[in-house]
Amino acid sequence: MRQYTHCFDIATRGQGLYEFTLPLARWVESCRVQTGLLTLFIRHTSASLLIQENADPDVRHDLEAFLSRLVPEGDPIYRHRLEGPDDMPAHVRSALTHTHLAIPVLEGRLALGTWQGVYLFEHRRAAQRREVLAHLLAD
Repeated sequence: MRQYTHCFDIATRGQGLYEFTLPLARWVESCRVQTGLLTLFIRHTSASLLIQENADPDVRHDLEAFLSRLVPEGDPIYRHRLEGPDDMPAHVRSALTHTHLAIPVLEGRLALGTWQGVYLFEHRRAAQRREVLAHLLAD
């Protein structure tokens, strides 16, 4: 069993989905493994990870719009407001999505479907620097 790790530093420009499939795939290919399991973990509580369609940008727009309606800013039930009105909604959105992903590696490549991409989902309005840790366990 071999193990590889890498930290992806991803700059965001505010709320939205940021695809990082290509750099992720290049890193996996550079490890020169045939079969394995890639685990991704985001080290933040106000952003998350998704595998989602990467062909039609309307999908990303619709996901953002849906979560904004589901978890609105300014809801009076929120007590936590230390970092602004978008902070607590960002935590709730992160709790409803994923902080980690598992992706099989087959024949040296990510085993994603045809239209699947890997995204960081930024839930804060301001630009952020996010860290996504990758751990590849291989044959």
